[in-house]
Amino acid sequence: MKHYQAAVIGGGSAGLAAAVRLKQLGIEDVIVLEKDAEAGGILNQCIHNGFGLQTFHEQLSGPAYAERFEDQARDLNVEIRLNTMVVRLYPDRRIEYVNPEEGYVTITADAVILAVGCYERSRGAVEIPGERPSGIYTAGQAQRYLNIDGYLVGKKVFILGSGDIGLIMARRMTLEGAKVYGVAELMPYSNGLPRNMKQCLEDFGIPLYLSHTVTHIYGHDRLERIELSEVGKDRKPIPGTEQYFDVDTLLLSVGLIPENHLGDEAGIVMDPRTKGPVVDENYMTSIQGVFACGNGLHVHDLVDFVTHQAAKAAEGAARYLKQETSSGKGISALPGENVGYVVPGLLHPDQLPPIIEFYFRVRKPMDAGTIIVRSGDQIIRQVHKEKLVPSEMEQLVLAGKQLSGLKESLTVEVKEDQ
Repeated sequence: MKHYQAAVIGGGSAGLAAAVRLKQLGIEDVIVLEKDAEAGGILNQCIHNGFGLQTFHEQLSGPAYAERFEDQARDLNVEIRLNTMVVRLYPDRRIEYVNPEEGYVTITADAVILAVGCYERSRGAVEIPGERPSGIYTAGQAQRYLNIDGYLVGKKVFILGSGDIGLIMARRMTLEGAKVYGVAELMPYSNGLPRNMKQCLEDFGIPLYLSHTVTHIYGHDRLERIELSEVGKDRKPIPGTEQYFDVDTLLLSVGLIPENHLGDEAGIVMDPRTKGPVVDENYMTSIQGVFACGNGLHVHDLVDFVTHQAAKAAEGAARYLKQETSSGKGISALPGENVGYVVPGLLHPDQLPPIIEFYFRVRKPMDAGTIIVRSGDQIIRQVHKEKLVPSEMEQLVLAGKQLSGLKESLTVEVKEDQ
């Protein structure tokens, strides 16, 4: 049974960035396990540009962004196993994987980083009544068919959900000659980044139907028509508001969920709000020596944030390997008023790194608000910010010394300015 200092599960942007940072920090014995035939993950099908503005200070396509990290990993002699499916992670950091060359293999590692990404909600998750014809895809599936396999999945298209992949596919399908009749969003606000709203819908004159959802599907062999209805504040369809669109394709962009079956089976404590592991300031999970980062931890907006966080998780793993982290009792970091979740969700005030970055999302759009970090009655920091929206992840940086010695839970809340 081969042993490694560090094993990274997932060879997408997070996994590659984590492996590179581990090598840079002097952790020489690193392996990356990737289930696909090439590293890069979802970036390989994202052929539009806009990636890398923060990391490389230039606009890159998804494949070009991934290639930068692949080149770095290769230069640092990171061992990457492709076509390798991890089937089990154990609490003692044993990993079982399978691939065509080696068969079924078990390895062990002093530290494991979960960089497992996320998956899309499917039609079954949104429970749309009607028949089961062909022509219904998640936006990511359609993106892969078009950008990698070269298949246009339909010519008359409607999109349910205003997530970023759905918005990007509205533009992509239009550029390929399809007619996109509209994008419907259940919420009264968009769930995509403002730049994608502008560049993918407004610039192409594609209608956005807020507070609407698809309420029926028609078609036997192939999708023929959808019924669209307005929803009330209770998110239930309002009778008499039905509209009908004759389309052959429905794309679903109704949310992403961190992929955590390995962590679940290993017994890692999960946050019901993010659907990802609860991690501390070093990105270590409830299992000693197992870390998590990227979209497998919580869903990010930009890949630049993913790779930045992966590097932080690698730094936490390196501190653990050098026995510089705390394993004592921690305090919780919790979402307060108008906040959906907070990452990291656990802190060890006796041994914090110099800088701690908190990530969170607000629950509703606000023209302006005040971010308040408190522990009990003690206010640690207040920040005023304009334009807070659920579609944009917020980041708050605190110095470790600001949190040193805390005894009560930390709460992050946002007070809406009146």
